[in-house]
Amino acid sequence: MARDQPLFGQYARLDKVFTTASWYDVDVEGTHTKTKTARCRALLLPPQASSAPLGLDHSVLLHRQSLQVRLISTVYFALPSSRASRCIATPAKPEMLGKTVILVYSTSTWCVEDHHLKMAPRIKETEGGVPTYWGQSGRMLQVLVTIVATTDFLLFGYDQGVMSGIISADAFTTAFPEVKDDSTYEGFVVSIYAVGCFLGACFIFIAGDKLGRRRSIFLGATVMIIGVILQIAIKPVGSGATAQFIIGRCITGIGNGINTSTIPTYQAECCKAKNRGKVICIEGSMVAIGTLIAYWIDYGCLYGPDDFSWRFPIAFQVVFAIIVIGMMISLPESPRWLLTHHREEEAATVLAGLNGLPRDDPEVLIQMGVIRDAVSASGGGGKVPSKALLTNGKTQHFRRAILGASSQMMQQLSGCNAVIYYFPILCQDVLGTDHNLALLLGGVNMIVYAIFATTSWFLIERVGRRKLFIVGTIGQCLSMVLTFACLIPDTEQAAKGAAVGLFTYIAFFGATWLPLPWLYPAEVNPLKTRQKANAFSTINNWLWNFFIVMITPVLITGIGWGTYLLFAALNACFIPIIYFFYPETSGRSLEEIDLIFAKGYIEKMSYVHAAKQLPAMNEADIARAVREYNLADSDVENRSTDGSLKEKREQDEGLMPQVGAQA
Repeated sequence: MARDQPLFGQYARLDKVFTTASWYDVDVEGTHTKTKTARCRALLLPPQASSAPLGLDHSVLLHRQSLQVRLISTVYFALPSSRASRCIATPAKPEMLGKTVILVYSTSTWCVEDHHLKMAPRIKETEGGVPTYWGQSGRMLQVLVTIVATTDFLLFGYDQGVMSGIISADAFTTAFPEVKDDSTYEGFVVSIYAVGCFLGACFIFIAGDKLGRRRSIFLGATVMIIGVILQIAIKPVGSGATAQFIIGRCITGIGNGINTSTIPTYQAECCKAKNRGKVICIEGSMVAIGTLIAYWIDYGCLYGPDDFSWRFPIAFQVVFAIIVIGMMISLPESPRWLLTHHREEEAATVLAGLNGLPRDDPEVLIQMGVIRDAVSASGGGGKVPSKALLTNGKTQHFRRAILGASSQMMQQLSGCNAVIYYFPILCQDVLGTDHNLALLLGGVNMIVYAIFATTSWFLIERVGRRKLFIVGTIGQCLSMVLTFACLIPDTEQAAKGAAVGLFTYIAFFGATWLPLPWLYPAEVNPLKTRQKANAFSTINNWLWNFFIVMITPVLITGIGWGTYLLFAALNACFIPIIYFFYPETSGRSLEEIDLIFAKGYIEKMSYVHAAKQLPAMNEADIARAVREYNLADSDVENRSTDGSLKEKREQDEGLMPQVGAQA
């Protein structure tokens, strides 16, 4: 029979009944809730063929149908849990019109809870049967995923840094006089962005698992564009303009919160274990490069017309958002997210594309099995209630969520945004420079920031996460000590030493604490709760970001050098937390990290020690360890809202036909 090689053996069972059948592709459009479209497999049957189910597991759904032009002929077929859907089929080949066929549906293609088919990108295959996206597969496809992730974090960094050169500019304070000479209002205008990011992260916490990674990224970039338009479309200038600017900045933050909660998870789930740390560090370091671009665009626009000097820097971020939207049109969904939603065919196609292999390649099938075991261990997929983050047991959802969230909290409490947002203002207030020179020094500081951010690309897998965390914390602590010590004498000469302290701080931060808190939550959390836990960690980031950005101008005005003493003390407190509680994840697959926490729980040992003792594993080793730790049926509390795996299997068995029909 001339057809594609079956993926999981279900089609082979059909061959025993229909030995003379031919396979075709058909487009199926459903009207169960909303109009959806997908490509399915079809069998061309002899006239005497029965339309009754053939005794197969109901994950393959069958119905005899005469194919006609779409919107004329309809067919009803059974979905899991005895639900029904009305479908309209159009054959891919015109000569099939009017022919009777069996339509073959699987739960991986048509899901009960959410059909998920509308956003699927068009997939092409090479002559060797390798799926391609944007015409690429394997390493080049992973490069494209990295490019879209880094572009989004360029946007994040740009938006984070753009206000630092605008907020104290004469043109901006003239347009928005409420900001002038009011440190509290100034802090509010800057920090309202963090409030928006917090709201965006909360949205992903609630709806991210349902939307999926791709649609969340589309949504985030679109919302950011809307926010930018609101900010730059202000006319005439006045009190209403200030309110509109604040609302627009908050909306831009919502879009950024959506994307920063999603992008690290998306990239972690699409890349290989051996370079996951590197590619996410590249992504994280783009924050520094984006901030650098913002500083120098601010500086260049300073010499333009008044309106141009603040409108253009804000408008420029739309360029990054458009690139993200354009690239995501033809990039795949996360294969792990697809598997948690029982869309196995799509997941296998994406995995095959990411690995540059045909869908039936043994390596793809092994990876599918390993990820499927991870889904089983965490409750079988489906909807993820928020209370799932509070469970422990072998999967340690709660501990892992706290580890990821604490890294984001410590990043903000280290004082990074006190330096990034307010460096030009610090130069003006502490060093006594004019605005132009302060902005120029800020640009130089951002060059240092960007250069040192790239060092993490080469260190993250060689040195490991724990050591980089600790070294960065020590460096930041000492830099803050230097800064506050040089500010105590209150002399111009000593203040130059304080500037050096801020430069060394940003160098240590860029090389370590900038990328690590975006990497660690994305990889340390298990598959079931990864989206919610990563959103939870991002919520923490933006809550503390808002707090630090809001109080920094007030602290500097009120206690001066004491601000930097406070940040030095906080950095010192982080060192023992990292040393005793953060297990090393370098070089581990996401499924190996699950085993670290299972080993620590079962063998009653520190999770840091469990990470050291667990040997490096390939996919086959991981599968054996999953069986050894009994993770496939672990933790009774780890079940989806649709019930446990056992309950689902019992439901499936009850729905299966008891007698197969013969042709």
